[in-house]
Amino acid sequence: MGYAGVLRELLPIALWREDAEGRVVEWSLAAQDLLGYRPEELLGRPASASLVPDSNRDLADQLTRRVQAGETVVGTLPVRHRDGHQVTMEMWIVPATDPQGRAGALLIAVETSEVLHMRDSLAALQSLFTQSPIGLATLGPDLRFLRVNPALARMNGVPAADHLGRRLTEVVPGINAAALEATMQHALDRGTAVVDARRTGRTPDDPDHDRTWSCSYAPLLDGSGRRLGLIASIIDITEGQRAQVEAERARARFALLAEAGTRIGTTLDLRQTADELVQVLVPHLADSADVQMLESVLDPDESAASTQGVLRRLAASFPDPAAPTARLAVGQTLRIPPGSVYEQIIADGRPVNLYQSDVPALIKDPRADALRTYLMQEIGSARLIPLAARGKVLGAVAVTRLRTREPFDEQDCVLLDEVVARAALNIDNARMYTDQRAAALTLRRSLANHALPEVPGLELTGRYLPASDHDVGGDWYDVIALPGGRTGLVIGDVMGHGIHAAAVMGQLRTAVRTLARHDIPPADMLRSLDAVVADLGEDEMATCVYAVHDPAAGGAVVARAGHPPPAVVDGAGRVSFLDGPSGTPLGTGGQDFRTEQVPLPAGDLLVLYTDGLIEARDRDLDQGMRRLARALVPAGRPLDRLCDAVLADLLPCEPQDDVAVLMARTVTAAPPPDPRSSNAGPA
Repeated sequence: MGYAGVLRELLPIALWREDAEGRVVEWSLAAQDLLGYRPEELLGRPASASLVPDSNRDLADQLTRRVQAGETVVGTLPVRHRDGHQVTMEMWIVPATDPQGRAGALLIAVETSEVLHMRDSLAALQSLFTQSPIGLATLGPDLRFLRVNPALARMNGVPAADHLGRRLTEVVPGINAAALEATMQHALDRGTAVVDARRTGRTPDDPDHDRTWSCSYAPLLDGSGRRLGLIASIIDITEGQRAQVEAERARARFALLAEAGTRIGTTLDLRQTADELVQVLVPHLADSADVQMLESVLDPDESAASTQGVLRRLAASFPDPAAPTARLAVGQTLRIPPGSVYEQIIADGRPVNLYQSDVPALIKDPRADALRTYLMQEIGSARLIPLAARGKVLGAVAVTRLRTREPFDEQDCVLLDEVVARAALNIDNARMYTDQRAAALTLRRSLANHALPEVPGLELTGRYLPASDHDVGGDWYDVIALPGGRTGLVIGDVMGHGIHAAAVMGQLRTAVRTLARHDIPPADMLRSLDAVVADLGEDEMATCVYAVHDPAAGGAVVARAGHPPPAVVDGAGRVSFLDGPSGTPLGTGGQDFRTEQVPLPAGDLLVLYTDGLIEARDRDLDQGMRRLARALVPAGRPLDRLCDAVLADLLPCEPQDDVAVLMARTVTAAPPPDPRSSNAGPA
């Protein structure tokens, strides 16, 4: 009866009886569910009228006669549903006595589609259990194995037959089976599935190695919700876990490389770049990092004898508080021990792993006994990597791990070498920038305007603002005393930045001073400067204004070479810009430089400037000139205050380009003293 109950739940069976006249005398609930008729609609009525399709009436009569004659009939027949459609059913029609003791019939029917579905499901289940590579098992409510497929038997290294009737703790106790049984009981008690419970251990199939499995458990419930047991699925994920660990390590390495690209080289400061390298290496890849550069690279101007084989520590991190690192301070120098592995990597440019046997040769100073002992006892692995860029070894980076950490493996070494190689380019860029900037600043200081001279008829002030504290450019101005009480005023702007622009500026400034002493007129001055710039190369270019002020004539002669027009502020506070010919930039070969006569009565102001003052990303030249005109009013302020106010108004933030400004206000020149009146007395 128990099996029949299970069968009824899995496959609904319709039952009904007919008497000798073919009337329905019994109609089951399953028949009602399958065919839609309620008992009161059929009982006492001919079955064929309601249940048999018209096309099957003759066949139904034949089958009825055979059954009443004592024969059992089995077949597939269509039955009419209450709503009119036909239901194909597998039918067993057997003889049965009706209530009056006559020969009637018992009809047993199941829906054909359900039979086929059950057949396919059972076949699929059988195939899954026998052929699936996934370990499968069914367990009873007491968690004892009822069925085990071959895959699970192989995983556990125990024959399938030896599982049956036993619990997991009895079959493979070496895999933390008690915890898994608790998980199974949880799934059974809650009536909910548990997915991907991990277990690691060893089974008789592979007793020498740990393996990892993903275990899932789902309760088996009958139609009423009664818990019949569990179905378990087991997947061996050992290789996948290893691959996942390696993938995670690979992702971490790529992430570290990406981080190194963004964190190293944020500035062109040499020591900060070295410190950024240390911060990337520690603690992600190493427990300590030590960046050292050759003194001959840091200070190439020193004699080779004094810097040969000497290293200077630029940055370091030794986080172990027990480490005796007092002798490893940043800025200290050390001489490379001859014949050591250190000398080898500087010469060969190839990284090497360091071993305990290398330590005594590297640290020979008897005062460093504590450090040498510490390294011998505490360091588990170390690597010495050359700092090499553009085919030149600049120094070395030493990295270590303590014994408490896994030693560097092959992938760690590859990553360390790559990070250091990338950082070496940044460090070399910073080194070259530092050298070039130092040279450029030295050049600019040597060429810088000294205190402006006192000249007849002019009050003077000037300013130079570099675009960056870390760079130099080619903007300049100068004032030159000329014969006859005249004054040469010059301002210029060399295209580009850096040491080259500063060098070109220096040559132009020297040329102007030399030519001015020969009293060259402004237009001829620009023609000569054009030839000077052309001789420096095809790509050189500069703009310039040269003016000669003559207090006796009460004005100035001005010539321009592609430069913004000077501003003039008269005594009434009116601002204008010179509208004479602008000329072509120096170095372009244009020789048609013309002059403009500019009256400058006493109290007028002449303002020379470079384009960095008036041009910016948020305004063009015309807008800048209008803003300059407003900033120059009132022009009667002390000249230094006026110049500072103009710069503050037009450059509220750090300038985007170099800026040079030269202001000259005309004043009444004092007459030269009469030599006859000196020391004169009564006759």
